[in-house]
Order: sequence, then structure tokens, then C-alpha cells
Amino acid sequence: MRNIPIPVDTGRLSFTCVKAPRPRLVNTDTGEIKKDKDGQIVQEVVLLVEDETGRIELVKVGLSGDSPIAPGDEVIPVGLVGYVWEMGQRWGISYRATSFTLTGAGARA
Repeated sequence: MRNIPIPVDTGRLSFTCVKAPRPRLVNTDTGEIKKDKDGQIVQEVVLLVEDETGRIELVKVGLSGDSPIAPGDEVIPVGLVGYVWEMGQRWGISYRATSFTLTGAGARA
């Protein structure tokens, strides 16, 4: 399966951070931390995503490097893309963003 990024239209969605960024683990047994092709640590952020109809989903979004967001911050994921993955009989979509922009009540002076 080719790994083609699928751009996500964030214009009709609202995003709230529910869990602060933490390093994504490659192997939970060894504690090995995932790094991107440039050697930066890949952070994992859990976001609450709400659409116009009020439907809510929790999604994990990967991000290279550090991000100053915290739980409760309203954010906009910049460059959000999805990647379809498949392992045996299971499949899903993983998400990755280039950065996060704070919005509304989450914007800090």
C-alpha cells in the first residue's frame, strides 16, 4: 500500500487539546522514542474534534518537535494530513500536522 498524504479541511472543524504533547513511542517495552527523518522527536497530541453538527471525535495527531499547547487550548492544526495504514485485517488513519496555532481562548499574550 502506498502511503499518500490526504489533506484534511480544518475550516469546518474546531479542535481542543485534551492531552499535552508527549513523545510517541516506537516500542513500549524498550521505551524507544519515535524520530522523524530529520532526527526530531515525534510528539503525540490528543485533540477533541467537533464538526458543525456537534459530532465529537478524539484523535491523536503526530507533530515533529515541540509544541507549546496545553490541555484546554483551542488550536488549529496547520498542514493536517491523514495517512491510511493497514496491518493484517486491521486498518485506520493516522494524522500528522506541521504545527499548531492557538485560537480563541487558547491564544496567549
